[in-house]
Amino acid sequence: MKFAIAVVILACAASASAQNLTVKIINRQDNDTDYTYIVPGYFNSQSNLNANCNGGDYNVNCNGSATTAGLSMPAHQVSYHVRGATFTLQLPDGRAAVVNCESKFQERMAGPRGNRRNCRIPLVDEIQADFHGDKAKLAWVVSLDGKKTQSETYKIMAILGKPKTDQK
Repeated sequence: MKFAIAVVILACAASASAQNLTVKIINRQDNDTDYTYIVPGYFNSQSNLNANCNGGDYNVNCNGSATTAGLSMPAHQVSYHVRGATFTLQLPDGRAAVVNCESKFQERMAGPRGNRRNCRIPLVDEIQADFHGDKAKLAWVVSLDGKKTQSETYKIMAILGKPKTDQK
């Protein structure tokens, strides 16, 4: 009985550690042969606006101000070679995740080369990503009513830090 309770607690803890986020694909490459992946430069900004208006019977007087802060990350080459589909995903907090998916085994009785299927690749840029350990399950809508989705599991190659603040 104690063993069953421990298994249930561990299963709940494992599922709670996964993170499901809405992410944006900011770069994509796909090739059946080895290639060097270059992470693109990316920019993240946030704007704040304040406005005050006072009005009387016949006039309105308004004043306001806006502030925008920008963060940028220059392009840089990743030091490993990959094969298959590779994406850079921009996370909501400004970091970027580099994920890769090679073709998967699928038994078709067609010999070693014929028993592979290519990874599913989203055609849209905004997708759902369920991060768990070193895997990211990407899911995206493929129907007009939003009820049908496709998904594929990618391996996380790197999590890149937030862009640096531009200081000029």
